[in-house]
Amino acid sequence: MKLLHLAIALALTTPLPARETMIDNTGTVENPKPTWETQRQARTFSLLIPAPRGQITDRNGEPLAQNRVSYNLAMTFPLPLDWPDEKILEFAKKQVAMTSGLLNRDIRLSEKAILTHYKNRGVLPLDMAVDLLPNELAAVQRSMPEYQILRQTYARFYPNGQLAAHLIGYTGVKAPLSTRPIENNDLIFTDSEGREGLEQIFDTELRGEPGLLQITFGADGKKVSERVARQPVPGYNVITTLDLEMQRTAESVLEKNSKRGALVVMDPNNGEILTMASYPSFNPNDFVPVVTKATFARYSNDPADPLVPRAFRSAYPPGSTFKTFVGLAGLQTQRISSHELFGCPVDYTVGNHTFRNWKKVDAGQLNFRQALTQSCNTWFYQAGLKMGSEPIIDYARLLGLGRRTGIPLRAEASGNIPDDDYMMRVHKRKILGGDIANMSIGQGDILISPLQMAQAMSVIANGGFLHQARLVLQIQTLGNKVVSAYPDRIREEVRISPAVHEEVRRAMVGVTSDGSGTAHRAKVKGVEVAGKTGTAQWGPPDRQRIAAWFAGFMPAERPDYAFAALYEGEPNVKSIGGGSHAAPLIGKVFQDVYAAKEGGDTPKPAVLTPAVEPVPAVVEEAESLDESN
Repeated sequence: MKLLHLAIALALTTPLPARETMIDNTGTVENPKPTWETQRQARTFSLLIPAPRGQITDRNGEPLAQNRVSYNLAMTFPLPLDWPDEKILEFAKKQVAMTSGLLNRDIRLSEKAILTHYKNRGVLPLDMAVDLLPNELAAVQRSMPEYQILRQTYARFYPNGQLAAHLIGYTGVKAPLSTRPIENNDLIFTDSEGREGLEQIFDTELRGEPGLLQITFGADGKKVSERVARQPVPGYNVITTLDLEMQRTAESVLEKNSKRGALVVMDPNNGEILTMASYPSFNPNDFVPVVTKATFARYSNDPADPLVPRAFRSAYPPGSTFKTFVGLAGLQTQRISSHELFGCPVDYTVGNHTFRNWKKVDAGQLNFRQALTQSCNTWFYQAGLKMGSEPIIDYARLLGLGRRTGIPLRAEASGNIPDDDYMMRVHKRKILGGDIANMSIGQGDILISPLQMAQAMSVIANGGFLHQARLVLQIQTLGNKVVSAYPDRIREEVRISPAVHEEVRRAMVGVTSDGSGTAHRAKVKGVEVAGKTGTAQWGPPDRQRIAAWFAGFMPAERPDYAFAALYEGEPNVKSIGGGSHAAPLIGKVFQDVYAAKEGGDTPKPAVLTPAVEPVPAVVEEAESLDESN
């Protein structure tokens, strides 16, 4: 893996004051703070050189975040520093005006900033224009004005633009350079820090160790010598579990086929997150070195919320995808059997409320496999009421639903699996029959993030093991020495008998391959896909949205991938369905994935050297949604 090596040109052409070195009559060396009164004496001064941040890469070493050289144009003040305020301002304003004309930029420096810099740090250059564009740099190099210099710094660079932006995050300037009198260990230019995503979580590891620049001045205040006493040590590299090409494919499919959505792909055999895409996204380069007010306002005011990572920071009602987990719970606890028949009428009454099926005709007597394939609501009302809420809640939690996965990103949604305590707190009552009916089809107060959904499908795919979801494989040095690793770890072992596992698996295969299934558009040539569609409404009554889902795993017999796709509909648009909108997202992604494999573009070996408040869904309208569309 290559790291961008930056050659820092320490273009400090004017003398820098240094700490005065004094020896008292006991021979003890003292280093009092420098003062402007001691500037006329010989001394040595030490400044810190910020280290380049380490890279963030995908699992194959492809860079997701790296560094580039950035150029600032700065003014220098003539020595000695004994001008009155009027002359200081006159000089500085002339330099600013020349720079504005040269770069065609509107450059402004306040009088207070100019005077403070001159009186406290005047021997250091004062930046006027930061992060010059290539054409600006060329203009400066052709005609460098007197008393101006170029200063090289580091700037964070995201070579793939908005790709995986919600996961990588971005950096920002840690703090402006001090305005107090210069002291030893001051930075020669501003350092950066992680502000979001992995950049923020692994900021300490990425930052590195600063270098040391020593400058000696003579009694006349002129620079005598300058040397780098200690080279900066680059930060560690963060190696993620992501597959860059699969992430690119997923984001492209979302962009072309949705206005809002998310798609997560995991390896069900070890918990590694291969893809976690949210759309729309943003370009983290817009935040480097600082984000402008106009750019931030554009992102913040966008009704599509591009700064929100829908894949892990948003949670949605799961709709009929949840029937998979209800069936698993019922079969494993033997509250229902695989051969047990329930009717699939057009509606079913619980107490004084009538719940509807999405089909307009009676489908007759069905067993579990048939009911899941056809996604019969009224069958699951009956099965759920017979089971009771306890096994549904227990198995949902064992599968990791309603709790954070623990990935190293802030503000992950926990989702919600309602129990009696929740119902008492929110609705002032315990779970009733109508709540169980709602729960049995993934409605009511259930909320699940796309990441949680993919994780739960991973457990079914591998036969009962909840692996710790992993987004980072390891932290390593520039020389590939591993300093921290995040190996596979089993969080839960979920009891799933081979017979129950096979029954659920075959039912999910029927969803995509059976003539009465709801997800034919998720088919992938030559690959048997096991999945389940879901369609649910959420939000306030006047702006309800539909969450369309398709989740599962493939190949069905020996799964390599577990997945969840979410299509977020527009407010008050009802012609959205899991089969018609979410399932095709998975089909398109994996058609490309398997086509790349067949073409010989197989994955490279890894670099390894070894909460939102739940909003109840509207029952009657949600249950009438046609998932076959």
